[in-house]
Amino acid sequence: MARNIIIVDDVPPEANAMLQALYSRSPRSVTEHLVQVREKGAEKFMASYYVGYGHKSIGDCGTTSIFVENVSMLVAKAVQDWPLYSGQEASTRYLDMAAQEVMNPLDTPEGRDIQNSWMAFYRKTIDALVPALKMRFPIEEGQKETLYEKAIKARAFDIARGFLPSGVTTYAAWHTNLRQAHDHLKEMRHHPLPEVRETAQMIHTALKSKYSSSFLHKEYETEEAYVEKSMAQFAYFDDPSITHFAYRPRLDLEGLKRHKQLLAERPTKAELHNRFRQYGDIVFEFPLDFGSYRDLQRQRSAVQEMPLLTMRHGFHPWYLEQLTPELRQEAEVLLVEQKHRIDALNTSDEIKQYYIAMGYMVTVRMSCSLPSAVYIAELRSSDTVHPTLRVEAQRMGDAIKASVPGIAMHHDTSPGTWNIKRGAQDIVKKE
Repeated sequence: MARNIIIVDDVPPEANAMLQALYSRSPRSVTEHLVQVREKGAEKFMASYYVGYGHKSIGDCGTTSIFVENVSMLVAKAVQDWPLYSGQEASTRYLDMAAQEVMNPLDTPEGRDIQNSWMAFYRKTIDALVPALKMRFPIEEGQKETLYEKAIKARAFDIARGFLPSGVTTYAAWHTNLRQAHDHLKEMRHHPLPEVRETAQMIHTALKSKYSSSFLHKEYETEEAYVEKSMAQFAYFDDPSITHFAYRPRLDLEGLKRHKQLLAERPTKAELHNRFRQYGDIVFEFPLDFGSYRDLQRQRSAVQEMPLLTMRHGFHPWYLEQLTPELRQEAEVLLVEQKHRIDALNTSDEIKQYYIAMGYMVTVRMSCSLPSAVYIAELRSSDTVHPTLRVEAQRMGDAIKASVPGIAMHHDTSPGTWNIKRGAQDIVKKE
């Protein structure tokens, strides 16, 4: 019998799931199964097999894309706080967020005044930084002016984003299979933030309407209570003892010795084989501004705690150091005033996050298998990465070298420099 390769991507997600599931019940070509799908439809099959008999793997076979719009940065992070998350979010490093609405969950004049003060300084910072950065980094001979202008603006956004409140609204896309959507939404429904719970309910309602056969799961009181208890403990993390970069290897060095040559001869850009995960992990801890944590969180291969954004760990000095002397003086006064205002808000630490700027530090804890640690250290030490995250990635790379004798590491250890390449990291229409 001739070998066949058939690609099917023009049927709805539930029908696609049914096509794949039929292999387990009928060893015939997908071309024959396609006829059944078109004749019968996927609804009855999904209702009977996927939900009725608990065959959750069938839900893995149907994927969908969910677009979540006009939600706070905190909701976007909650949507993305899932090991198998795939998707994108509006980038504060490339977009001017000045026109975005800001969530004021307390709906008070005091809350509104805090948000308005942050946003006014954000706008002022961008307006002042663009000409200042051009003086500091003048265009060089042979550089394209369009790329240069984009790079200058991107640098201004990098700095100004430290003063954006986390309540500013954003857009996030989530591409997921139907099973993962159900499982993640189950957790989100018990999140401590009302906005997250409401968003989860909206997503669930929309999915149930579109894919009725895949969202007929029964809810059990005891299970829901347990999920709620789990979310109370794991939704947010804050450890005041994390004040500097530290790492803790939990590696089987004897096992790694068997692959000494593979570790030593790995060339640039090549990733370690995923089987290296069996030899343990490295736990990294360090303080980092929330703005850069949002970038770090995209590394799904690591197990990460979702940090609680507070003002307890201070404002990252890098953002102040990049300002003009006049702006810095104004920023330092603003930080003191805003702290008094936010401290005075009569609400929980979770809700206060909406009123805190993203330049404030959070405590990061992440455990990475060796392939994950190497990948993150090398990717995030690139000179186009935000400077506050880049230095931590460089430290990660050094820690890996110290932990694994003879390993080849290719993280970028060069000092931070101005780089016009930022201007080319864009999505543009081809002319």
